[in-house]
Amino acid sequence: MSKPILVVGGGPAGLSAAHSLACVGQKVVLVEKEDTLGGAPILSGYSKLVPSGEWAKDAIGSMVERVVKNKLIKIHTGVSVKEFSGKPGNFKAELSDGKKITAGSTILCTGFTHFDSINKPEWGFGSFPDVVTTTQVEQMISSGQGVRRPSNGEKPKRVAILLCVGSRDRQIGREWCSKICCSVSAKMGMEIREELPDCHVYVYYMDIRTFGLYEEMYWKSQEEFKVKYIKARIAEVTSDGDKVIVKGEDTLVKRPITIPFDMVVHAIGMDPNVDNMLISSIFGVDLHNWGFLDQQNMYGTAGATSREGVFVAGAATGPETIDDSIAQGSAAAMSALASVGANLTTKTAAK
Repeated sequence: MSKPILVVGGGPAGLSAAHSLACVGQKVVLVEKEDTLGGAPILSGYSKLVPSGEWAKDAIGSMVERVVKNKLIKIHTGVSVKEFSGKPGNFKAELSDGKKITAGSTILCTGFTHFDSINKPEWGFGSFPDVVTTTQVEQMISSGQGVRRPSNGEKPKRVAILLCVGSRDRQIGREWCSKICCSVSAKMGMEIREELPDCHVYVYYMDIRTFGLYEEMYWKSQEEFKVKYIKARIAEVTSDGDKVIVKGEDTLVKRPITIPFDMVVHAIGMDPNVDNMLISSIFGVDLHNWGFLDQQNMYGTAGATSREGVFVAGAATGPETIDDSIAQGSAAAMSALASVGANLTTKTAAK
């Protein structure tokens, strides 16, 4: 265990991997391209997390704090890995600031990119100020300002949340389900209703996929918070100058619907990290055909990639929940540790 293990990415998966390794006495080098650790929950200003209901700044903030305080973890922020070479037990990495690192194994926790709603122009984002994204609403809530119409600062009286924006949409090259949008939207509907009891919240959906225990949020949002769900196909989002108009078809009763809203929220999906082609090239790992980092041997070695000694965890592999990203980070840490141990054993035996 003389050489550290390199963890690339300081979001939930990377923080979990680094902490798990340090807990067993393994040195870690953690590299994060942003100036702040925490990944999307911190950098994008998430409010309460699902399903725990904890504030992101507290839950993820505590993960950051324990990593920062651990003397076995060397942290480099504001830099990225520029070059990577070598083999298991003796990898060499050069950072963008010129610093060089030697590592026994590597874990890629490079995360995802939020879908840019500009790529769905017919749904009004970028054209009308009161068409926003779930990330923007999260920021409104976490900042303490509350949910307000960007156009005039007023409290909305009617809000629509549109699911599957940038997910399950072959027309724009996003065939995958982003896994967390339904649950986040149910949570957000409850948050809006809690702050604004007189506000009517509607969720437009193709299907509801609040899998497993997340199903509780779906029922709670309807039964306790009176969030309304409409199974529909959205045709377009327009405006009459004040209200935002959602036009589509109610697919349960097979009839067109046109409803005005004060705000429309895009439940944006999870895209592959925009740097994934570069990451694939630098680290010599394969990509899934949808652009995420590909996993190998999923039932044998947790987090294995196409390159021996290089592992992957979290949303770098595809849409993922924060809880599962944390679990995968810890699992990949154990795989990376085993890889280093096996390499040391082989070298010792060779002598």
